[in-house]
Amino acid sequence: MGRRLWPDEKMEAIIGKVRYRVSDSVLLAHNSYWDNNDFTRHGRNTFLYRSPKGKYFAVHMTMWAGEKDRIEPLSEDTAYQWFEDLPEKEVKVEEAFPSIVVDSA
Repeated sequence: MGRRLWPDEKMEAIIGKVRYRVSDSVLLAHNSYWDNNDFTRHGRNTFLYRSPKGKYFAVHMTMWAGEKDRIEPLSEDTAYQWFEDLPEKEVKVEEAFPSIVVDSA
């Protein structure tokens, strides 16, 4: 089985005077899934989180030399787009984005 890239619970970053911490945030969606070959998407995976205070951020993991794992703060709109695009959902959209209204078709 291929190597699975997954954020360490200790991963955190202070960006724009805000501390983003994996350990106390909710994982919303990601692209780490077994495709009968490996878990990685060309050596990189993305994980979408929401902090306890409702801040959204992505954790970008890499297995490539010269690249570093990193945290990227996201606006709610950008986070929602990531949520739609990432194939593996850990929570329902209403839980991931409590402030949005989902309309019926």
